[in-house]
Amino acid sequence: MGLVTMAAVAVPLALQSGAVAAQDAAAQGQNDAAATSAPPPAANGIQDIVVTATRQSTNLQDTPIAITAVTAEAIEERGITSVGELTAVVPNTQFRKSQGVFGPGIDATIRGIGNRDTSLASEPVVAFYLDDVYFPTLLGSNFDLLDIDHIEVLRGPQGTLFGRNSLAGAVNIVSREPSTREVYGRLQITAGSYDRMDFRGSVNLPLNDQLALAVSGLSKKRTGYQKILDFTCEMRKRGTPELSGSLPFASTLKQPTAGFTPDDCVVGHQGGEDVQAYRGSMLWRPMDGLRLTITGDYVRDTSENSADTIVDIVSNRISPTVAAAAATYGVAYDQRFVTGDPYSTYASFSDPIAAGTVIPGNRFYNGLEVDGVAVRGGARFSPFIDLKNWGVSAKVSWDLAPDINLLAVVSHREMVETHSYDDDGSPINVVMRSNTFSEDYWTAEARLSGKMAFADWVLGGFYFTADGSQHAVFISPQSSFQRLIDSEFNPTSKAVFANATVRPFGEKLGIVLGGRYSDDKKVVDFYNVLDTSPSPSDTIFYVVPQQTRFDWKLGLNYQATPDVLLYASAATGNSLPGFDPRPQQPSQIAQYDGNDDIAYELGAKLDLLDRRVRLNLAAFYTDFKNRPTSISGSEALLDAAGQPVPGNRTLVPLAGGPEGSTACGDLVPAGTGITCLGRTYYRNQPAKIRGFEAEYTINPVDDLLINGSLGYSKLTAPDIRERSVNRRQNTPFWTANAGVQYTVDTAALDGSLTPRIDWTYESSQVVSGTSTTFDNLLPARSVFNARLTYDNYQHEFSIAVGATNLFDKVYYYNVFDSQALGAAYTGAQPAAPRQLYITLEKTF
Repeated sequence: MGLVTMAAVAVPLALQSGAVAAQDAAAQGQNDAAATSAPPPAANGIQDIVVTATRQSTNLQDTPIAITAVTAEAIEERGITSVGELTAVVPNTQFRKSQGVFGPGIDATIRGIGNRDTSLASEPVVAFYLDDVYFPTLLGSNFDLLDIDHIEVLRGPQGTLFGRNSLAGAVNIVSREPSTREVYGRLQITAGSYDRMDFRGSVNLPLNDQLALAVSGLSKKRTGYQKILDFTCEMRKRGTPELSGSLPFASTLKQPTAGFTPDDCVVGHQGGEDVQAYRGSMLWRPMDGLRLTITGDYVRDTSENSADTIVDIVSNRISPTVAAAAATYGVAYDQRFVTGDPYSTYASFSDPIAAGTVIPGNRFYNGLEVDGVAVRGGARFSPFIDLKNWGVSAKVSWDLAPDINLLAVVSHREMVETHSYDDDGSPINVVMRSNTFSEDYWTAEARLSGKMAFADWVLGGFYFTADGSQHAVFISPQSSFQRLIDSEFNPTSKAVFANATVRPFGEKLGIVLGGRYSDDKKVVDFYNVLDTSPSPSDTIFYVVPQQTRFDWKLGLNYQATPDVLLYASAATGNSLPGFDPRPQQPSQIAQYDGNDDIAYELGAKLDLLDRRVRLNLAAFYTDFKNRPTSISGSEALLDAAGQPVPGNRTLVPLAGGPEGSTACGDLVPAGTGITCLGRTYYRNQPAKIRGFEAEYTINPVDDLLINGSLGYSKLTAPDIRERSVNRRQNTPFWTANAGVQYTVDTAALDGSLTPRIDWTYESSQVVSGTSTTFDNLLPARSVFNARLTYDNYQHEFSIAVGATNLFDKVYYYNVFDSQALGAAYTGAQPAAPRQLYITLEKTF
C-alpha cells in the first residue's frame, strides 16, 4: 500500500479507544485508582475519558502526555485478549508475544525503542504496571486481560511519574476494583477455529457497606496453527522415501503398514494455548477516605511453543559434525528439511541418534563415553511451555485532606518457567536448548499527591529487590559442544521522584517540573561451562552493573480553549549498563554502557465540531547520547593457550559490525581453517529518532463510530554501514490502524446489531541477522479483523461472531538468519492464519 493511500485511509480513521465504564469515584472514595471511569455519555458527541497518567485523575484531553487509553469496551470490540495484541490500537508500538528462543514473554517497543530479550540479564526499557505493581522482566509479562477496566500506554520517558524508570514509555494496566454498591458479574464463553475454547468469568460481591470481594478467572485452550510433521512419514506420503534415508519415525503411530501410506503425518503442533488464570481482590473501607485493597493472582501456562519453521538452508555452510550426524542415516542436511509451508515444521526437539552412539570424527560430547571414546545422542526436550506466575499485593489509599492523598503499595511475586527451542527445526539435532528461569521479588512504592489552586504535585519513593536464576542446557553438535548454564541475578533499585504542574499566571498556562534520583544495580554470578569442564571455553565471571543518576522533565502546557490543549516537554531517560548474557568462551565477556537519551515532544489535543471529532497529535525527537547495539557474528574457538582451534571454516569481516568483528566464511578443507563459534558484538551507536502520531475519533452521527491512528518513526544513525540505511531491526517506519462500527437498534430482536471492521498496517521492516540468501526486509502488510455483535437489552446478554486475519494474510513476525553465527539455516516465525470465533456473554 502506498503512503498516500495509507494516509488517506488512516488519518480520518484514527484511534480513540472508547469510553471507560462509569464508576462513582466519590462514592468509592477512590483518589488512588488508576483512572476512574468516565461519566455517562453526553447526548451528543464523544465522552470524556479519565486517566491517571500524572498519578492524579485527569481528563485524557487535559493531560499533556502522549497517551492511548484502551478501555474494556474497546478491548472487547477488537477481540483483544492479551497485552501482546495492543499494537492493533496504539501507534508507533510493537507489542507481540515473544517468538522463537525467547519463551513466553512479550516483545515491547515504543517509538522505535525496545527489546525482545526475555533473559533475566536483560533490562526492559518499557515499564509494565499491573494495578500499581511493577513487573521487572519481559518474561511472563504478556498479561491475559482478565477483568480489565482499562489500559494506559504512555509514550516517552516516564521516570518522574512512575516508580521504575522507563526509557521508552510505560504500560499501566488497571483491573476492575471491588465495589460495595451492588452485586454484578459476567460469564463469557468463546469457541472457534483450531479447537478454541475460552471461558472467562467475574463476580463482585459486596459483603457489607465496608467490605467487598471481586473474583475472576479464565481458561484458554486451542490447538496450534502450525503442524509438527514426522519427517520420515512425510517423505513417504510425498512419494520420496529415499529423501529420509534411514531416519527413524518420530512416532511409532506414524509407521506405515505394508501397502499403506499414511495421509496424516502430524505428531504435534506449535502456536497453541493452554492458560488458566485467577484473580481475587478484597476491599475494606473502614472510614471515609481510607481504602485497603488486598489482591492475589495466579497464572498457569502450559501452552505449545510459538510457531517457528525453517525457510532456508545453505548447504555449503554445514559443519562436518552436522554432516557426519546426517550421514549416519544416509541423508544430507539440506533443503529437504524445509517444508515449504509456513504452517508446518520438521522440528523434533530430540536427537535421533541413540545415546552412546560412536560417530567417527565427531568431537561432540554430551556426558557419555564408551570405552573412553566421547559419544553423543539421546537428548529429548518438550515443545511446551511450563510457567507458574503468582503474586500478592496490599494497597492503602488515604485521603489526608480533600485534595491530598497518600498511597502505598507493597507486592511480592514469584515466577518459575521452563521452555525449550529446536533452533534448526529438523529431525537432525543441530542446535537445541532448554531454559528454566525462576525469580521472586518485592516491590514497594509510596506516593503523596495533591491539588491546589496554583499547582498539582506528586512526591514518591520506590524500592525493588529480586532473586533470580537461570538453569539451562545448550546442545550444539554444530559447534561440537554441550553447555551447562547455572547463573544467579540479584537486582535492586531505589528511587525518589517528584513531578509538579505549576500555574503561576492562572489556569491556562502550566509549567511542568519533574525530577528523579535513582540508584540501580544488578549482582550477577555467571556460570557457563562445557560438560567436559574444565575447558578453555568455560565462562565464569562475577559482574555488578550499577549506576546512580538524576533524570529530569520540563514542560509547558497551554489550555487555549476548553477544547484545545497545546503542550511541549523534554525529559531524560536511561537504562542500566549491561553485559553479554550468552558468552560461549571468556573472550566474549563484554560489558557496555546503558542507554542515555533526551526525548522532546510537541503535542495538541483537540475536541472539534461540537465534540464530534477528537484529534490528538504528537511529534517527537529522541536524541541518544549512548545507545548500545548488538549484531550477531562469529569468532574462532580458542584453545587453552588462546590460539584458534583448527577446523574447516574461515572468518570474514562482519558486515555492519564494529571494527574487528567477524563472521564465519565458507567451508575449507578440514584442518586448513579454524573452528567457528557464534558471538554477539556490542558497540555504542548514538542515534536520533524522529516521528509523529495522530489519534482520531470521529462520531459524525449517533451510533456511527470511526477510530484509528497513524504513526511514523525513523531512526537515523550515520555510522551504520553495509546494512539497510537508517533502519532498526523489527521496527517499521509506518504503523496505522483504523476501525469503523455502526450500531443498529432492532426492536424485532429486542436489542441492537453492531458490525465492526478493523485494519492494521505495518510498513516494511528489517529482520534479525545478516542474511545473504533471504531478503532481510519483511514486506509491508495489512491485516483485517471483523466482528458482528448482537446485544440483548432485556436479558443482558450478547452474541458475537468474528474473524481475525479476515483475508488469510500469510506473513512472518520475524526472520532470523543464523549464517553469521556459523549455522546454515534461516528460521522464521509465521503469524496465525484466519481464525473464526463465536462469543456468548451474559452479564448480571
